[in-house]
Amino acid sequence: MPASLQITAAKVDPALLDLPWEVPLEEWPGEVLAALPRGISRHIVRFVKLSGRVIAVKEIGESVAYREYELLRSLRRLEAPSVTPLAVITGRRSPDGEELNSVLVTEHLQYSLPYRALFSQYMRPETASRLIDALSVLLVRLHLLGFYWGDVSLSNTLFRRDAGAFAAYLVDAETGELHPTLTPGQRNYDVDLARTNIIGELMDLQAGEVLDEDVDVVEVGNTIVERYESLWRELTDVELFKTSERWRVTERINRLNALGFDVGELTMTTDIGGTTVSLQPKVVDAGHYHRQIMRWTGLDVQENQARRMLNDLEAYRAETDRQEDDPVLVAHDWMDEVFNPTVKGVPRELRRKLEPAEIFHEVLEHRWFLAEQEERNVPMMEAVEHYVETVLKHRPDERAFLDRETLSMPAIED
Repeated sequence: MPASLQITAAKVDPALLDLPWEVPLEEWPGEVLAALPRGISRHIVRFVKLSGRVIAVKEIGESVAYREYELLRSLRRLEAPSVTPLAVITGRRSPDGEELNSVLVTEHLQYSLPYRALFSQYMRPETASRLIDALSVLLVRLHLLGFYWGDVSLSNTLFRRDAGAFAAYLVDAETGELHPTLTPGQRNYDVDLARTNIIGELMDLQAGEVLDEDVDVVEVGNTIVERYESLWRELTDVELFKTSERWRVTERINRLNALGFDVGELTMTTDIGGTTVSLQPKVVDAGHYHRQIMRWTGLDVQENQARRMLNDLEAYRAETDRQEDDPVLVAHDWMDEVFNPTVKGVPRELRRKLEPAEIFHEVLEHRWFLAEQEERNVPMMEAVEHYVETVLKHRPDERAFLDRETLSMPAIED
């Protein structure tokens, strides 16, 4: 370890010291690199194998590196969907004494892919719509936390499968700012910037013949404005109703739960005559289904995956006539009798292709299609075997997906 090298981290992995920090990042040897797809970046970024896991290393200016590190740490404390910061490394010098850029080290998000890799795999117009939905939810969640992004784009986001949809994670916080609350102007700027960047990114995909030229990219880009505003209104708008319609309080909470949000606090006021009630959610937390499945099973899954698992768990409770039993005990038996056997029914060498919860979701979907096609009840293990042979064997490995076209794209320096 060179005398000038400084590592700032909450917990230092000693293996960091073995990496070739005296070499510019773009010249790092292949034996330390992990073959993962990279999106377009303003900086040199490399994925590196370290202590049995993968980290992302980004060369960046020292002050910006420290600022982004602290922002990402704050976002993680707020449970925002973002990558986990590990360290900032400064004081790098080459063997001949030349100063090298500082680096920000983050943990690679398993099973995640940049948007270009997703299009390279599927090249379907509806993929764009699903990514826009995921980015809209991410942006609303960040804004509710008081985070102004300042550079919203598909390129600055990673995506993970979530029961047929996608979950989005912030991966680049260089331009971000954390405030107690955001002004409408700050929120609108982020949304408008997202629209502009998305249109440009999709046009770039069309130019590279990755996205069908018949797709109206302007219309797709405009949808993030519509979906963001619709979700923001549902989460924050004041609702007026008569005092005789108190059931609408429960209805509003149920609607928010259906969107995947918990209501931590409500503000209710009545007018002078006491005939009208004003209702506004004051504290709204994302992850309603995620938290519920975590409490009952201990599984850490995406929101839509959790919703699907809870639906199957409810069906299991009804089939076994255990609606009155402790849900934690029922969930334990459901894990032993349904979830675990389904996932373990997939050959070990194929399980790494998708997250276990996504495999379970896809098996349920496959079982439903088989039953509809053959007009009979299909046993779960039969569905697993058919799914493995006809679907999973032909799927790319999304834990460590290698997309040669994506990897061949050069990183872009400022």
